[in-house]
Amino acid sequence: MTTRPALVKGSRAVRSTIALKMLMAVSGLIFVGYVLAHMYGNLKAFSGQEAFNDYAHHLRELGEPLLPHEGFLWIARVVLLLSLFVHVFCAIALWRRAGRARTTKYVVKKNKHSSFSSHWMRWGGITLLLFIIWHLLNFTVGRINVNTGETGDAAGDPYTLMVQSFEVPWLTVIYLLAMVALALHLHHGTWSAAQTLGLTNNATSRRNAKAIGTILAVVVAGGFSLVPIFVLAGVID
Repeated sequence: MTTRPALVKGSRAVRSTIALKMLMAVSGLIFVGYVLAHMYGNLKAFSGQEAFNDYAHHLRELGEPLLPHEGFLWIARVVLLLSLFVHVFCAIALWRRAGRARTTKYVVKKNKHSSFSSHWMRWGGITLLLFIIWHLLNFTVGRINVNTGETGDAAGDPYTLMVQSFEVPWLTVIYLLAMVALALHLHHGTWSAAQTLGLTNNATSRRNAKAIGTILAVVVAGGFSLVPIFVLAGVID
């Protein structure tokens, strides 16, 4: 009779853990869609200043007249901010639960590969969170031009701000290191999301999930890295 409350409590814990993982998977997929669209926009830099600035301008007009000016951007920002909050909250909650579970004496077998992957996902996630904060200050919220020291409208149009920022070697190095972290996060995160959503039930689906994770990591991180590399090389100026 005394074991029933413990079983009920245990089943609730399992259900809440699954719910947290589901929320992480869904919020992560939202960010995958965002980074793909954002990467496409960044590659407009290869078409020149006018094409890049036109793209940035049209984003502010997207949805008009159904939506007000910059209405679509604000909707996207709210969705992304909520997704980021959910993703970070679930990650912290799962991290704490994993820490409590490691104190249990009755551990039969340790999966070293999973431990390494989880460990990297946590610290890689923290690295990306710090990078996102700086990235927003650099290009969106503060519009800080580290090359000229100017901020806001004085920092220049989107294309000029981007080029002058990536002309600073140390900033480009930080950006490229963040892309490495993003690639690793996407690679393992895609697999984890597919597993959570029940899409890895056989050998073929598991192989496909790993392949998709690898492709996403290479395409997204590689696409984002092209612009700063070519700016630093003087091809984009």
